[in-house]
Amino acid sequence: MLFIGKTQEAENMKCACKWKIKSTMLVDRCKTVLILSSVVCTLAIVISLQKVLNYEVRYTKPFAPIPDGLYGNYLEPIPEQNHDPPPLKPLDKTRDAEAVVSLNAALEMKKVGKADKALKLFQHAFALSPKHADILNHYGEFLEDTKKDVVKADQLYTLALTNYPDHTGALMNRQRTASIVENLDRDVLRKIEDKRDALSSIPENNSALRRAKKEAYFQHIYHTVAIEGNTMTLQQTRSILETRIAVSGKSIDEHNEILGLDAAMKYINQTLLYRLRDITMGDILEIHKRVLGHVDPVEGGQFRRTQVYVGGHIPPGPSEIQRLMTQFLEWLNSEDALDLHPVRYAALAHYKLVHIHPFIDGNGRTSRLLMNLLLMQAGYPPVIIAKQHRHLYYQHLQTANEGDVRPFVRFIAQCTERTLNLYLWATSEYSHMVPAIGEPHILTGEDIEENLL
Repeated sequence: MLFIGKTQEAENMKCACKWKIKSTMLVDRCKTVLILSSVVCTLAIVISLQKVLNYEVRYTKPFAPIPDGLYGNYLEPIPEQNHDPPPLKPLDKTRDAEAVVSLNAALEMKKVGKADKALKLFQHAFALSPKHADILNHYGEFLEDTKKDVVKADQLYTLALTNYPDHTGALMNRQRTASIVENLDRDVLRKIEDKRDALSSIPENNSALRRAKKEAYFQHIYHTVAIEGNTMTLQQTRSILETRIAVSGKSIDEHNEILGLDAAMKYINQTLLYRLRDITMGDILEIHKRVLGHVDPVEGGQFRRTQVYVGGHIPPGPSEIQRLMTQFLEWLNSEDALDLHPVRYAALAHYKLVHIHPFIDGNGRTSRLLMNLLLMQAGYPPVIIAKQHRHLYYQHLQTANEGDVRPFVRFIAQCTERTLNLYLWATSEYSHMVPAIGEPHILTGEDIEENLL
């Protein structure tokens, strides 16, 4: 019995010893895990702090467009309506043959030094056959050699390669002009940045700036609806916005287009302008809801459910809109897009949205409002695209549809600079900070670049 008791006691001691060893090992492992976790967390914190300290903060004061207290087939655009698709035009071999004859005559005139006659013949050949690669290439070489217009020449080479990617002459010319044109574009954007900085330096409480904002606000709404065919004058637009009194002889829809754009601008100014998070699908729908809400409350803020046709452009079908808009918003909020120059970023956003054409009506106004939201967040005033330049606006959109979006970006850059000139001229005591501002009619002057195409 004594022996049995000792054996059991020895076994109990052995078990207790094993348990103690296991407990010690478990505690040691826990300590090791805690130490390693602490080291990893410490390293993560150090790396994060280093990134934060090395991060260059780029903050630009947003431009508020509304001063305090202000509440009161090729070049022929077709209105946004539902129509049967336009019939396809058959190839006209006679026109192509005539275009080639005109091209050969133009080359002869160029050879003997008669530049004016050559230009008219090149223009005639291009009008007859605007996608003929040889005509585009030789026309571009003429503009580059005699007119020193590298930008338009590069555009013609690009158009030739869009239609015929293996065209040897256009390919060689395009390789030569691409970097030159890119540098020219960057110079223009830097000049626009200088004017934006000059405008940003003017105090918000400056009375001249406040008056300029108020006048530009009326101008912006007037020209934006006029592009879409609204017949209200600037004075009538101002009267509606200030008094909310109807103008005799004008339709209800024309009144509601003005009121809708006013509501959308105020929504952007009060809700989206100073917000730091990404732009969402809901934001775009809310903008459109106000744009179209007075005219068509049922369709306002809703994606279209039918196919539409806009001139020579056939937008995607209604079943594709949700997917394309999701892709558009992914691009809009991506790092690559945000790293672009603000003017390029805003212009591309405008083009991409209007190309999808997600709404039954109001696509152009909504796209221009989105563009201006992005510009205002970068410190630029909302761009005014004058109704006098409506044909250029639609022409450059058509060129973008054909494969070259750069002319549209340049057009928006020109309009941005003109809008900045309007503010800087109106606050002329600050105009010494930039080159000469020009004449009073800077917004609708005739010197805006007319595309020879």
